Amino acid sequence: MVWSPAQRLIQPVRGMCSSSDCKFCFFRSLSIQPVQQRKIPNRYLGQPSPFTHPHLLKLGEVTPGLSQVEYALRRHKLMAQLHKEVPGMDHTVIVLSNPTYYMSNDIPYTFHQDTNFLYLCGFQEPDSILVLQSMPGKSLPSHKALLFVPRRDPSRELWDGPRSGTDGALALTGVDEAYTIEEFRHLVAKLKDESSMVWYDFAKPVHPQLHSDYLLHLAEVKARSKNRIQAIRQLVQNLRLVKSPAEIERMKIAGKVTSQAFIETMFASKAPVEEAFLYAKFEFECRARGADILAYPPVVAGGNRSNTLHYVKNNQLIKDGEMVLLDGGCESSCYVSDITRTWPINGRFTSPQAELYQAVLEVQKSCLRLCSPGVSLDNIYSLMLTLIGQKLKDLGILQKSTPESHLFKAVRKYCPHHVGHYLGMDVHDTPEVSRSIPLQPGMVITIEPGIYIPEDDASAPERFRGIGVRIEDDVVVTENIPLILSADCPKEIYDIEQVCGCGP
Repeated sequence: MVWSPAQRLIQPVRGMCSSSDCKFCFFRSLSIQPVQQRKIPNRYLGQPSPFTHPHLLKLGEVTPGLSQVEYALRRHKLMAQLHKEVPGMDHTVIVLSNPTYYMSNDIPYTFHQDTNFLYLCGFQEPDSILVLQSMPGKSLPSHKALLFVPRRDPSRELWDGPRSGTDGALALTGVDEAYTIEEFRHLVAKLKDESSMVWYDFAKPVHPQLHSDYLLHLAEVKARSKNRIQAIRQLVQNLRLVKSPAEIERMKIAGKVTSQAFIETMFASKAPVEEAFLYAKFEFECRARGADILAYPPVVAGGNRSNTLHYVKNNQLIKDGEMVLLDGGCESSCYVSDITRTWPINGRFTSPQAELYQAVLEVQKSCLRLCSPGVSLDNIYSLMLTLIGQKLKDLGILQKSTPESHLFKAVRKYCPHHVGHYLGMDVHDTPEVSRSIPLQPGMVITIEPGIYIPEDDASAPERFRGIGVRIEDDVVVTENIPLILSADCPKEIYDIEQVCGCGP
């Protein structure tokens, strides 16, 4: 038996203050149970391990850069929050993995794990269940973590590849116990008790089949209980909102990979060019630098199509004299990037293009300077609308006499989206967390103002019609100046023209 380093990090401390509301003392009082170091099986598992992928993972890491200790701390913080919100109860948390989705018959889509499940244990296989259970008689919030995973089946592994099984899941993730998925029904029977507090997202189960097979009846029974099932999604998202140093390191890598992919895609631009070519070039450059997948279907919008915010057909020809708006990002080791750049496909901005682009760039820089603790995304959004309104007046797109009472409505015609969103394991990360809360150090956000003028907008000056510009960066909020994860991606007019001008 080897004691986890995490146990030495957070021990009860003598001389703590007597306040029951002191968060510092509350979290310092947590105790993590000893973790037995288990040897990872000498075979391939259902995901990379330090044994099979030593170039990606160090010993003790569950996913690249993230250790068993970090995942254990996340689980303990979650259980601590539950005991604080509903004291005096035994708590059970149930989190389902994603299923495998199929595009047709037996042809699967690339599997992507549910990010709340992944955040708490790092296990990257489908058809699995994570359970966190209070340990009665122990000092709260002591708990045990259990994984229920698919049984190993050589006939299926012949077609689908290796599975970790209970022994692999146990050794890789560092949870306390692992069982086959069929054994989960024995636990469910115990959870119907009136005194048991169950936390599970029954209203929107991420794995409908596991819900139907194992949890539907439990939800029906608990609906008649005095202790109804409570949703857990919001509480997990609250934890995910502030990133650890290890998470930020992962996001730095994603930002650098994506920035370099943008440079190479700009470099390869030559009029005329197919949007599909730029899509393929961008994806290749991300994957060639170690990205696992693209974070989302990218927008590669030439000309007037840049005024369609979620244009993803990417099947048109971009002509000489037009600009292209590329909104893309990659996923690297479970964390994503989300960057947008707009550039002339022939490498030279026309005068109207440069005027509109520079206006958006100046607005973006002002918004970036506001990314500091205590300010909310909604605060930055209000600033963005004000600044864009002034730029639209300066460019003659809005009348200078437009009254302030009508200005925001007029601006939203030309910029109908928010200034940004939270970023992390998902592109639109922690979506249930309000954008009105104050930013804290460790939060990661996007800042992405834009101005879009469709070619059929008769009220705008003709020279600007058909031009759409968005500039988006990924930002870590710090105590001091914000850290721009996408700083390597060119956005000054001179730099973009230099990169494009060096192309083929």
